[in-house]
Amino acid sequence: MIDLEIPRKFRPLLTQARGMAEEVFWPISRKYDLAEHTYPAELDVMAALIDGLGRSGSARGAGATGSAKAETPNPSATPGVRNGANLSSVLSILETARGDVGLTLSIPRQGLGNAAIAAVANDEQKRRYAGRWAAMAITEPDTGSDSGAIRTTAVRDGDHYVLNGEKIFVTAGERAELVVVWATLDRNLGKQAIKSFVVERSNPGLRLVRLEHKLGIRSSDTAAFVLEDCRVPAEDLLGDAEVRTAAGGFAGAMQTFDNTRPLVAAMALGLTRACLDTTRELLAAEGVEIDWDRPAHTQSAPAAHLIQMEADYAAARLLTLRAAYLADNGTPNSMEASMAKAKAGRTCVEVALACVELCGATGYGERELLEKWARDAKILDIFEGTQQIQLLVVARRLLGLSSSQLK
Repeated sequence: MIDLEIPRKFRPLLTQARGMAEEVFWPISRKYDLAEHTYPAELDVMAALIDGLGRSGSARGAGATGSAKAETPNPSATPGVRNGANLSSVLSILETARGDVGLTLSIPRQGLGNAAIAAVANDEQKRRYAGRWAAMAITEPDTGSDSGAIRTTAVRDGDHYVLNGEKIFVTAGERAELVVVWATLDRNLGKQAIKSFVVERSNPGLRLVRLEHKLGIRSSDTAAFVLEDCRVPAEDLLGDAEVRTAAGGFAGAMQTFDNTRPLVAAMALGLTRACLDTTRELLAAEGVEIDWDRPAHTQSAPAAHLIQMEADYAAARLLTLRAAYLADNGTPNSMEASMAKAKAGRTCVEVALACVELCGATGYGERELLEKWARDAKILDIFEGTQQIQLLVVARRLLGLSSSQLK
């Protein structure tokens, strides 16, 4: 059963992450929001710190590289509760995203592509890619949220695969050393032929087309690529090259989402926490305080609204912790990961906008970070699967229906 207390072994990591948010991210947050596409050099020190914590063993799983699902427990083994890399990743990302989501996404070697490698790669590949920064390229202009409709092709040619297609909305695509590209081995076979490939960013067949100008998370680069006869060594296909007669290949690739959606939910939680803390402080300075011993309906409208938002935050946090807990204990968590992402993403958007409104001109101006957080919030309800996709996944699991039965 999940324990609601933070495991003692994670507390040093969370203290470090909280300090990073408050002492490093907050002071430079506005700077890199205004200087879009400028690499935050301050993050190099942060990346070295995270790497050091991971190597020392004091913060195993700090960041995306550790967010792999545990093996299914042996039924004959002594029963126990495992709090591992997924939970520590969620908790640490919650703290850093409280400082700045875009900067969290820009920490070297902590990209969503690293989480994909942790989820799907074999042991030899994990060793080979260790210590390298990986972005993840899924979305295409004609596929949107339907990952099963990917049109980028991968054709075997001797000891290589040749990739052709187009990828958009690749987070950290320009800055990363590697790009995990999703492609199909045979369009006629649908989802079962979809695989993921690790492509060197320096590969001449991977051409950067543009960097997007965005509403939020401006400190994070978002790239678009064209793959033109991009030759990738066969050993850089993640996992098994076999095309199965069932959806096993696609299911293996989709396991990435089971690991990364709780991480995105944690980002949303961090931003939500920042909005609530700042708003409560600003309102307290104006004499608006929450009395936790009194019912909400007996307090002022702003205080009652804050109480409601705190409840939504708590619900989203518990869903996210449960999704990570299940992954750490080798239990299928696809539905729970989607529940966490859906709830946390929606809560983040609603809370960020409400906090701007509650703080009036102060919330809308650039003197505080609330208006920036309101812009950053929307992406957390979109990437790694939109709100609608998450609800569809949850509905399929609850009803026991396949993707072809419930579209």
